[in-house]
Amino acid sequence: MARMKKRNLRRKDGVWDPLVDSQQTRQRAAGVPQTPQSMSPSYRLAYTDDDFLAREELRPVRLQLELLKPEMIMAERGINSTVVMFGGARIPEPGGDAWAAKNETQRQNLTAASVYYEEARKFARLCSLHSAQSDYKEYVVTTGGGPGVMEAGNRGADDIGAPSIGLNIVLPHEQAPNRYVTPELSFNFHYFAIRKMHFLVRAKAVTVFPGGFGTFDELFETITLMQTGRMALVPLILFGEKFWRSVINFEALADFGTISPDDLDLIQFVETAEEAWDIISKFYETVDPATVPMASGAR
Repeated sequence: MARMKKRNLRRKDGVWDPLVDSQQTRQRAAGVPQTPQSMSPSYRLAYTDDDFLAREELRPVRLQLELLKPEMIMAERGINSTVVMFGGARIPEPGGDAWAAKNETQRQNLTAASVYYEEARKFARLCSLHSAQSDYKEYVVTTGGGPGVMEAGNRGADDIGAPSIGLNIVLPHEQAPNRYVTPELSFNFHYFAIRKMHFLVRAKAVTVFPGGFGTFDELFETITLMQTGRMALVPLILFGEKFWRSVINFEALADFGTISPDDLDLIQFVETAEEAWDIISKFYETVDPATVPMASGAR
């Protein structure tokens, strides 16, 4: 009995658990004498072996881990709903350098587009002010964690000391999280599919600012889920009607018959942060968040 050590046998959730936890086992395994046997990759604990976890056969496990880690952290934080902000990484802040421009035309367009950075920042502040009323459990700003419009969203929340989420992804050009993301809510992904699921799994509203292929991908993923009845009909708001109508002819799709004319009602256009928040607030004044309607799924 003299060799025994006392420890708390209740987990954080109050469950009684007499088994040694994996953290203790990892520490013990790291402390064994270094011999040819203990230094062999085969001897590593499977869950601490990065090379093993990165094997092709472990892809299903990695998918599950990317689903679980952010979900568990957000649940422990008590985050019940989010407002998602999609938009271009290349849009500079007002007065900032259009660093992504490849020619003078792009420089002029991106510089003019800085108005969307400012509106995104204002909109995030509005969301965060309302989020504060629930102790930051509802309407938590969520972005892709990168520069441009994403930075503006996290920055707007940070302006008033509110937390915000950044869902970053590993890209060839080594995109790093912007400095306004709440560190404890800064996530990184390998799989686009799991990242997109986390964008929408708590979304109470989705806003989309001008952007490129990635923004289009996120927009059409969202609108397809709502159109097919796989996601509730939450407000889907596009900033900058002129931009969107110049790059996508929504009416032509309806006229051609590849979408229903009613599908055009899934999206709303705004120019300002105030307009966007007005749509969201009025929507939830008339619709019970627990019983938001779904589309029929008929196509």
